[in-house]
Amino acid sequence: QVQLVESGGGLVQAGGSLRLSCTASGRTFSTFTMGWFRQAPGKEREFVAAINWNGDNTDYTNSVKGRFTISRDNAKNTVYLQMSSLKREDTALYYCAAQYGSGWVVRQSRNEYTYWGQGTQVTVSS
Repeated sequence: QVQLVESGGGLVQAGGSLRLSCTASGRTFSTFTMGWFRQAPGKEREFVAAINWNGDNTDYTNSVKGRFTISRDNAKNTVYLQMSSLKREDTALYYCAAQYGSGWVVRQSRNEYTYWGQGTQVTVSS
């Protein structure tokens, strides 16, 4: 089992920045590929970013490329999502997800992830 706890969400003005953190416990963190997803009210949960086990492969949804950066610190069992130039449309509940697997592969589908956190709210005001 893996437990994931997100933090760092909040209210920010458009154009501002936030850094989300997700800390894992329960199994060896470095054996997991990690992802961030988000869900706005009335919408489906969507992929935001993913990172492979050692951080040398990342992927982003097009709408956040150049603004968001995913990274991880395996010594701290933590994955981060640095969000900059935030827009109102980034407002959502942000979830951290984990799936066992090493190697180059990153995962974009929510169906490929087994473990999920409870989410942290990000609200961007104009």
